Amino acid sequence: MSKFLKKMLVSLKKDDIEEIKKRLIINEEDSQMTKIAVVGVMESVGREILSFLEEDGIKAKDVFAVDYKSALGNQVSYGEDDDLDVYNLDDFDFGKVDVAIFATTDELAKRYVPKALSKGIKVIDTSSAFFAEEDVPMIVAGVNDVKVSEAKRGLVSIPSAAVTQMLLPLSKVNEKYLINRLVVTSYSSTSVYGKEGMDELFNQVRKIYMNDSLVDDQQVFNKQIAFNVIPQVGEFLGDETQTEWALNAETKKVLNGNVKVHANCAVIPAFIGCGLFVNVECADEVDVEDVRTLMSKTEGVVVFDKHVNGGYVTMSDVQGENEVYVSRLRQDVSVENGISFWCVADNLRVGVAKNAFNVMKLMLGK
Repeated sequence: MSKFLKKMLVSLKKDDIEEIKKRLIINEEDSQMTKIAVVGVMESVGREILSFLEEDGIKAKDVFAVDYKSALGNQVSYGEDDDLDVYNLDDFDFGKVDVAIFATTDELAKRYVPKALSKGIKVIDTSSAFFAEEDVPMIVAGVNDVKVSEAKRGLVSIPSAAVTQMLLPLSKVNEKYLINRLVVTSYSSTSVYGKEGMDELFNQVRKIYMNDSLVDDQQVFNKQIAFNVIPQVGEFLGDETQTEWALNAETKKVLNGNVKVHANCAVIPAFIGCGLFVNVECADEVDVEDVRTLMSKTEGVVVFDKHVNGGYVTMSDVQGENEVYVSRLRQDVSVENGISFWCVADNLRVGVAKNAFNVMKLMLGK
């Protein structure tokens, strides 16, 4: 405390002194609070990340909402009572924050993540822009947390929603039985294509009920999405799609390079959520009931598996939920040491936003 401040305190009343001390303490605490930037807040994933921050009790003054080419005056809701000004990504000073979560396209991540890292902050990237870089670990919180220590540049990437949804229930199973092979069939909602994909589904359904033509109404999907199933998610890379390739490659990076993965991915006429049928082949003899117990004990996983009509969880049941729900768990008798299961989750919240939020806490040591 300076000599001037000490002299001033001597001349003040006791109540005044206590009030000044309180304010000094509050200001010091505010300066020590972690400042967080969320980049991409005008899209669904970015808004869900804001939701997790608000639900965790992080105050609005400690959160910076950022988006590409955001116009002056743009705002986004933060909980029920607060609104955040949306900063333009080109002008934002990342030196104001301690950590940034990027919920953007690969292109924007490649352009702006290095800018953020240059300020000495930590970054969580939800895109695949830095997937191939060895010093950028890919993390599913609760599965391979120890890899946070490998983020030498302060940069961590997280996998696509389907990978997080699949691997979280299998985390303890892999520890005990060692997974050798995975065959996964994904049924993704149109939200994997962002707002444009969901809007196209809505518009097509409306036109069909109004008996209107769908001509020139296929901007996002190559086929009609309303009342249809499209066996393509992402562009083709040879004989598999981008999403099928990612399920394979990202799973290997999170678990280990030896696991074999085969993926089949389709998009269905739903707005939010993802459903997976997963077949698992383990190195050791596996017991289904033990697997059920292991999954039930995994944080963030709920096993609801009744062998009766309707005794399972569907995509429409889990919108807005924060857990992965497992059903239809059974032995896969077509292989040795095999099991299969069905799982569903809100892909925006659980698959991306919640994982990004939990990885942020890992990086900050919270």
